[in-house]
Amino acid sequence: MTNQSKDVAPGPNERSVTMPDGTVVQVPGGWELLPPGDAGLTRRVKAAGPTYTVKEKKGRRTFSQGVWADGKTIAAAKAKLDVERSTDAYAKRKVADAARRDKKQAEYVEDFLGAVVAFLNFAPQHRDLAVRFATAVTQHATPVGSGTVARTQRIPIERRAESAVIAWMRHQTTAYDHMAIPRVKGKRREVRRMLAEESRRLLTKYRRGETVDPGQCKLQVSLTKTI
Repeated sequence: MTNQSKDVAPGPNERSVTMPDGTVVQVPGGWELLPPGDAGLTRRVKAAGPTYTVKEKKGRRTFSQGVWADGKTIAAAKAKLDVERSTDAYAKRKVADAARRDKKQAEYVEDFLGAVVAFLNFAPQHRDLAVRFATAVTQHATPVGSGTVARTQRIPIERRAESAVIAWMRHQTTAYDHMAIPRVKGKRREVRRMLAEESRRLLTKYRRGETVDPGQCKLQVSLTKTI
């Protein structure tokens, strides 16, 4: 066993892992699995090394299953961290950090709401509906940890807003969630593209200022149920 720390996949049993080259190895005796959830402790354990960081890919997303490391290393890191976390200085820093995160989140929610309203670009007579719609999309898409497109930093906020609107409409105003889509490569993408066009046609009506019967409009019916 070297001091090298590695990212691995789960193995066939609870004390084995699969190395990057596909080799299955047993976890060394005396090692324990540190569950995910405490980023500070995980960083210290990984810095002390050696470790196996277990990652499992599900679809397009990768999930951490924890970090294997020597049990004594984990215990020592946890004991030292517990002492640090018991101080007044740490408590004050946590409060300040939380306040900073809350402020940043509030600013982002406001910016995202504005981006959604701008994307909708409804005619003046539908302005109130645009705000209600944008609020519903924002409340769904912006919570920290939601995993939605609104949380990614890889694309501009304008594109995030557009994608969030189309995603919300796909689930709230179409039959997508109840469709039996064949397990054929590209079929689900094709269905999403078709439904996106359907949603865009509905948005166009509001952008043009057309009169829409609230009782027959899937968007307004859905908003009545969700807000």
